[in-house]
Amino acid sequence: MTRNTSDPLFQTRVLDAWVDYNGHMNDAEYARVFSLAVEALMERIGLDEAGRAELGYTIYTLETHLCYRQQAHRGEGLSVALTLLDSDAKRLHVLFTLNNVDGDVLATSEQMLMGIDVESGRPAPFPAAVAKAVAALPAAGDEWPSAAGRRIGIRRD
Repeated sequence: MTRNTSDPLFQTRVLDAWVDYNGHMNDAEYARVFSLAVEALMERIGLDEAGRAELGYTIYTLETHLCYRQQAHRGEGLSVALTLLDSDAKRLHVLFTLNNVDGDVLATSEQMLMGIDVESGRPAPFPAAVAKAVAALPAAGDEWPSAAGRRIGIRRD
């Protein structure tokens, strides 16, 4: 399993309430952790509560593709790293990678995020300060992660 060495965007632990009848983190809780990572991303690019209020701008999730790799267990430390796959004036295509404390990849979440003008409720270009912060995010560059761009389907030989 490939290890992600990026600085974490978000860190947490597997809470007792997240553990299911199989003794590991419930699948819905992986989605929760990635949702919390989107909030951390928003904070990083200047869209914390104060930034959203000042700019009248927010981020919505349009699409997500979550892949489960390994189990996470009660109390286990987790971190989420971000790779910016692509962006334009109002969208972010990102890959979040969930790792345990040993750096093992537990799950990935590829997401398309859209910038939204709060007043109109419609897509809008990133405010200048947000666009500048987006440009500073860790980008995939020429090495597209193997976990990105996957499609779901049954493979036939």
